[in-house]
Amino acid sequence: MSSSPVGVSILPAPTPDSASILTFEALEFLAHLHRTFNKTREELLFKRTVRAGNIANNEMPTFLSSTASVRNGTWKVAETPKVLEKRHVEITGPTSPSKMAINALNSGADVWMADFEDALSPLWSRIIDGHVNMKAAVHGTLHFTSPEGKEYKVNPNSKTVPLSVSRVWHLLEKHVWVDGQPISASIFDFGMYFFHNAHTLIAKGLGPYFYLPKMESHLEARLWNAIFSEAQDRLHIPRGTIRATVLIETILAAFEMDEILYELRDHSAGLNAGRWDYIFSIIKKFCNSPKSVLPDRADVTMRTPFMQAYAQLLVKTCHRRGAHAIGGMAAFIPTSDPKVNESAFQKVREDKLLELENGYDGTWVAHPGLVKLVADLFHERLNGKMHQKDQLKEQIHISPGQLIDFTVPGFRVTEAGLRTNIRAAVLYLSSWLSGNGAVAINNLMEDAATAEISRAQIWQWIRNKTRLEDGRVVTKELYMKMRDEEQLMDKQAVELVNNLVLRDDFIDFLTLLGYESLFLTAPSKL
Repeated sequence: MSSSPVGVSILPAPTPDSASILTFEALEFLAHLHRTFNKTREELLFKRTVRAGNIANNEMPTFLSSTASVRNGTWKVAETPKVLEKRHVEITGPTSPSKMAINALNSGADVWMADFEDALSPLWSRIIDGHVNMKAAVHGTLHFTSPEGKEYKVNPNSKTVPLSVSRVWHLLEKHVWVDGQPISASIFDFGMYFFHNAHTLIAKGLGPYFYLPKMESHLEARLWNAIFSEAQDRLHIPRGTIRATVLIETILAAFEMDEILYELRDHSAGLNAGRWDYIFSIIKKFCNSPKSVLPDRADVTMRTPFMQAYAQLLVKTCHRRGAHAIGGMAAFIPTSDPKVNESAFQKVREDKLLELENGYDGTWVAHPGLVKLVADLFHERLNGKMHQKDQLKEQIHISPGQLIDFTVPGFRVTEAGLRTNIRAAVLYLSSWLSGNGAVAINNLMEDAATAEISRAQIWQWIRNKTRLEDGRVVTKELYMKMRDEEQLMDKQAVELVNNLVLRDDFIDFLTLLGYESLFLTAPSKL
């Protein structure tokens, strides 16, 4: 028998580690999903392009008239599984390396958002390692031995529930080809995790649970729902066993939250406020409009009116439909400096208190050192309740205009903000190109989302001739002067950022260019 199903090719050939998950049966399962759904995926990506063109021609997004009956209906999503009722603290992090996976599962968080997307560089070795780690974690065999001989294992009493995050619709996995086409990275990540782990998770009283990133419409949610149904049927698992939380991290998805929940209603576990990608999406979708120019990224907080409107609408939508609303990222990384920690912890508390006030049922942290702080805060404020879905927020009324009025009180763009964006973009991409997708920079955990904001703002400020607080205009020449002054040593990362910010057109995702760079410059690592 061939090592791969007919029509399936693996490049490069499987290694001993990859062979443990790239089995004939798993590849056959992936190929079936690809052949069944890839055409629809491509059609939906084309619809994104058409919609972007309409926005460029000043057709502003609004709530869809064609789906008014869905928004006005009284339907609810399926009942939440018991193990997902309490989601006060969710820790995010990559699935590779294994030490980080173990630390996440031992953190005491309610959920681990096991990230194959923004926090993981898509080097083939990292993707394979991530899926090997997830299989080992689910099957109870995950361990790591440090070079110094220290052993790391998952605490057998860990109650942290893994939710796997597949890569996004627009990315391909160019190491797996089906019928002469590279497979969708989304289908690959979902299919691998589901095929190898679904039955074991169910036997443990858990389930195959997912986060779905960067959707732009309810039609994309409909596609995911069809994939879920087909995958469950194929493995003889009852429909509705899969549960998915959708990251509302694009401005267009914010106008279709009801519809997205409706399409996934039998498989829904709620929505999440993916704040950093949401800000990036605003810059991207309205990149040619001076009205969308945003100030220093640190000044765009959840108290900014358009961000508060988005946050409140998400909670109201979820709770009306019986779904969880999960808040955004606390990206701070604790340090050895008590004063730095004290200041940062206070900012984390203020951020999470605002989410609690808005009605959120849980939230994200990026480091185990924040888990107890946030867990205690939620326990205290919720008086031991698992969630606050009884807060229907009927007094909240959000208009389309509130979501797209990007006015920021006290608008300012500073030299420090520009330099921060330059450093963050280059340092992150330097690490990403070497295989690390979650990077500590200035005591913050940076991932692809924050790097996207950084490079997008530089492009936006240059294109719109934005003035710094001191009166200087942001130009290509000013960017290059500051870039050189920062003495950033990784020439490949610098060139990639240059290619993103100095061009006249806007590249939709830095990972598209970055992925090509991985192939051109690091084939031995793939």
